[in-house]
Amino acid sequence: MNKEEVCILIPTLNEEKTIDGIIKEFKSLGFSDILVIDGHSTDGTVEKAKNAGARVVIQSGTGKGQAVSQAFQLITSKYVVMIDGDGTYLPEEIDKILEPVVSGHADHVIGNRFAHYQKGAFTGLNLFGNRILNKIFGFAYGIWLEDILSGYRAFNNNAIKQIELNRTGFEVETEITVECVKKDLKIVEVPITYLARVSGAATKLQPVRDGFRIASTIYLLARTHNPLFYFNIIGGLLTISGMAVGIYVVDEWLRNINHIPLTILATLLIVTGIQMFIFAILSDLIVSMHRENMHTMRKIMKEKL
Repeated sequence: MNKEEVCILIPTLNEEKTIDGIIKEFKSLGFSDILVIDGHSTDGTVEKAKNAGARVVIQSGTGKGQAVSQAFQLITSKYVVMIDGDGTYLPEEIDKILEPVVSGHADHVIGNRFAHYQKGAFTGLNLFGNRILNKIFGFAYGIWLEDILSGYRAFNNNAIKQIELNRTGFEVETEITVECVKKDLKIVEVPITYLARVSGAATKLQPVRDGFRIASTIYLLARTHNPLFYFNIIGGLLTISGMAVGIYVVDEWLRNINHIPLTILATLLIVTGIQMFIFAILSDLIVSMHRENMHTMRKIMKEKL
């Protein structure tokens, strides 16, 4: 592998305590193309990154997702390694991350933090939330991965060209993974080390708020990939709600108390829920046909190339 063909992408926001050490370590490993895309840091992140020898771009908007999307449009390298600038990942493990894409076994590689994580790297809430989100992703997309939220990743140029990002915040890792699944790109996970944050480096992640946003992203993006999952959730909630109201209405009726409006509501909820199940089946048929057509088109394009 020619290390000049690799671009190291580091999204940053107030990472002055760790950014220069990360850049210098990558430089010592022989990687000279280092792109720092900064989210308008108010500390010395930009100056330290420049002094360490990185190319620094100030993102045009805000949020990690927007930063990564903008960076992808700037990068033309054959391979890309994305790593957070908070010092929780080891630059020396880059060979693990790169090997599957360089060898052609993967279009996208995810570093699995849960393989080796340092004590204190995760809070109990973070650990529980990550496990739940990985399970939700598996049910929604049929791809069972260990760590869809990892910030240490590698891509080949084919993946970079095909990935389309719309989310602006911490949901970007989820959206990248979803895009790779939707575009039929090969995903490989490799075990990596995950370190606790350095003293004084505050996390920008808000577990409850961002966890909810990530879960909603998984669910909403499933609409065009797995409509069975998307519409069945809606149908199930409506049907269960209708049945709950119906049970109450029947119980009251047995006591000679009539609830006409609630009876109508229960009927509407159950009927609408059943309609959602029908929509799920029809939508899944359409998506399956579309997926088959896209697979055929990609096969034809590869044969032409």
